[in-house]
Amino acid sequence: MSLDQDFDREQDDEDGDGKEMSFISHLEELRWHVIRAGASILVFAILAFIYIQEIYHYVIIAPSQPDFWTYKMLCKLSEITGYEDLCVKALNFKLQVIGMGDAFTMSMTSSVIAGLVFAFPYAFWEIWRFIEPGLKPAEKRSARGAVFYVTALFFSGVLFGYYVVSPLAINFLANYTLDPTIINEFSLASYISLVATLTLACGVAFQLPIVVYVLSRIGILTPSFMREYRKHSMIVILIVAAVITPSPDIYSQVLVAIPLFLLYELSIMVSAKVEREKLQEEKRLAKLGGTDTED
Repeated sequence: MSLDQDFDREQDDEDGDGKEMSFISHLEELRWHVIRAGASILVFAILAFIYIQEIYHYVIIAPSQPDFWTYKMLCKLSEITGYEDLCVKALNFKLQVIGMGDAFTMSMTSSVIAGLVFAFPYAFWEIWRFIEPGLKPAEKRSARGAVFYVTALFFSGVLFGYYVVSPLAINFLANYTLDPTIINEFSLASYISLVATLTLACGVAFQLPIVVYVLSRIGILTPSFMREYRKHSMIVILIVAAVITPSPDIYSQVLVAIPLFLLYELSIMVSAKVEREKLQEEKRLAKLGGTDTED
């Protein structure tokens, strides 16, 4: 028996054409999905490189300026709370390019990061197109809108990382000095690394409801388990907020922790919805005498 025959499976139950795809055929199909996803990232990266100066001025360098939107909001919050330390009036550091080719290298790196962010919806849609035919009809109904929800959560996390986490981290690190005589001068590479890491990390962290959905579907997580350990999760979230916002300011930690708390509560709701769907499916199968007519 050949390798292809060992890994034969049906292409899609809903197609009804009786065709089968071999393991090699699936690999070939996956290859083209990955190529198209990679091509979309390349296209957006090229566009970003064309407008790299505008992107640097209005997006990348913006959080390093005192007139950034987040700092203005913190100043308004300081007026409301009476906590003057919240207001950011100056950022005591300078950005510099040290190496001869560092400016060009960072332009390329920034363009790729921008291409990855903006091409994410299409790239994920390409991967989803490969995964979806292998799902059962009931699983397809449950996963309806997956591309929209994953994309919405990703961009919500990116915006949260860019407008909340990154400015708070920059403000603390920029004003932290070992001695008054020491001037903070950071390399452009370290600055971009900080902003990109925090922004993309938040985009990934905001996928928590999706991860909970998958784990709930396979029976690893339940809403009762998540509710039972809600207090423990709050402690973990506060620790995470303290780590990603190095500022000792409690207000900054709370600003980061609140969305994470909301994500956890949303994840509980998602897990509860999955549990209800499972119970409904079991009742339906019980009425049909335990025979799943959809498989």
